Amino acid sequence: MNSPTDRSASAGSSPPGEASAGFRPHDHRACVEAGLRHAEEACAARSARFTPVRRRVLEMLLESHAAVGAYELLDRLRAEGWSAQPPVAYRALDFLTEQGFVHRIEARNAFIACSHPGEPHHPAFLICRSCGTVAEEETSPAQSSLGRRARASGFRVERSVMEVEGLCPACAGDGETDGPCG
Repeated sequence: MNSPTDRSASAGSSPPGEASAGFRPHDHRACVEAGLRHAEEACAARSARFTPVRRRVLEMLLESHAAVGAYELLDRLRAEGWSAQPPVAYRALDFLTEQGFVHRIEARNAFIACSHPGEPHHPAFLICRSCGTVAEEETSPAQSSLGRRARASGFRVERSVMEVEGLCPACAGDGETDGPCG
C-alpha cells in the first residue's frame, strides 16, 4: 500500500458515476509545480508576502495531499534546518488559509493544499481512513437539503464544512493499486 505522501488529490470535481478526481492518477510533479506557481502569482498580484517558509509549508502540503498537522510540518521544517517554533508553522498556515491556498481538515486538526486555488468554491473532503488520502470535491451547501431547510427556517448559512471518512478505491480494493500518482 502507498503512504499518504505517495498519493494525491487533483483539482476538479468528478462527473456523476466517476471516481473522485482525488483518487485518479495524475502527474503529481506538475500538480505541485502548478500549485506553487499559482501561489507565487496570486501573492504577487495581491502584494502579499510569500516568504520562503510559507512557500515551503505549502510545498509540503502539495507534496503529500494528505491532511498534515502543524507539528508534523514543524518536525519536517526542523529536519530541513529551518528555525521552527510553533508560531512559525501556525503563522504560515494562517497566511496560506487566508489566501485560499490551504484548507483546514477539522476532523484531523490538520491541513491540506487546496485543489481549486483562486476559484470561489465550497469544498467537501473525502478522507480515506486507511491511507490518509484526502480528495477535495465541490459541493453546494445552498442547494443541499440542509441548505434548503436552513433557508426555509430563516437561517443564513455563512460557513459549512463537509468531511466524509471512508475508504478510497485503492484501499477498498475497488480501484488501481498504484494510487493516483501512478
